[in-house]
Amino acid sequence: MSDIVIALGGGGIKGISHIGVLSRLEKAGFRIRAIAGTSAGSIVGALYAAGLLPDQIANLICGVDQTKLFGRKPNDGPSLLGVTGLTDALSEILGTKTFEELSIPFACTAVDLHTSQEIILNSGSVLDSILASSAFPGIFPPRSVGKALLVDGAVLDPVPVALARWLHPGLPVVAVCLSPQPEKWAHLTPPSIPANSPIPKPIFEQISKLRIAQSFQIFSQSMDIISRQMAELRMQSENPDVIIRPDVEKYGLLDYVNPEELILEGDLAACKIIPALQKSTRFVAKIARTLAGEARLPGKKLEIPKRE
Repeated sequence: MSDIVIALGGGGIKGISHIGVLSRLEKAGFRIRAIAGTSAGSIVGALYAAGLLPDQIANLICGVDQTKLFGRKPNDGPSLLGVTGLTDALSEILGTKTFEELSIPFACTAVDLHTSQEIILNSGSVLDSILASSAFPGIFPPRSVGKALLVDGAVLDPVPVALARWLHPGLPVVAVCLSPQPEKWAHLTPPSIPANSPIPKPIFEQISKLRIAQSFQIFSQSMDIISRQMAELRMQSENPDVIIRPDVEKYGLLDYVNPEELILEGDLAACKIIPALQKSTRFVAKIARTLAGEARLPGKKLEIPKRE
């Protein structure tokens, strides 16, 4: 059995495909020794690091009522949607669990709006950390931690390769990127409000015609372009051993989906890179990684207090 570390990227609901990737890598004989996650990748990564098998994570996701995922609470910060349903579903598994209680090393990324810094979360409350890592700006409420105001880690680190390498230096890094290769970008569907939004459809159709709604659509599409470009640039500089790209480009960030379809796409994508990943575990590749130098933490550490 070969040891690897894995970086799970952001992508909203498309992150369900991470489950298929994890399952296929296990079946192919790879042992995942550490996980770094951003946004949706932080959610799947935390569940796996907590000891759940891919099939158990799949059962959890398939059992969630997607129409109730994005409810808001009265005290939520400025955002279009909330995460009450998501929080309730994750609380059943993660509860008050801390990073120190996880089965394997895990860390996730966020961004502090006050300092414009990438924030590394690997201590304190796991649940609150992944909610901060998934706080897509404008869509979900930011998370206040001390003097920091945290939003989605994908703003600066869409696929946390350097963080994965820092968690377990010397092992092959598998990057799972949920955006397609750049040559396909011209054919992508622009991001939109999800079909399972709490806003009634007739009202939403009227809102969508307003100038402010159209402006927000342009902003969202621009953010999506920036995130894809940031992912490509960081992967080029951080050089993962293998990149897996599930074919999920037809899905929107917050679409209502059949989870089994996304899991299958992750499985199929992982199958394609097994030969390349096997090569990365050989002795020559190990020497090359050793010569590459010290693995550095890509951001500033911040602890989210343990839940009571």
